[in-house]
Amino acid sequence: MPILVKLSTSLRALAPGYDPLTGLSVEAEQGRSVARLLARLGIPPEKVKIIMVNGVAAGADTVLADGDRVGLFPPVGGG
Repeated sequence: MPILVKLSTSLRALAPGYDPLTGLSVEAEQGRSVARLLARLGIPPEKVKIIMVNGVAAGADTVLADGDRVGLFPPVGGG
């Protein structure tokens, strides 16, 4: 099942070949969680602060479905 992954800012460097205009299409098994998706992409969970699935806030334990859109955002620092 295809999942569209969109990465924000510093997370893009963790996915070789990532295109910010089109995102990353990932084939995943039915019932895969966001945590397992992160592991498959090689993105450490501590690098992700906000997870959005289809525009709604989600957690790492959220189970993904066919055609879902996943947005991943890192923590933001500033001063």
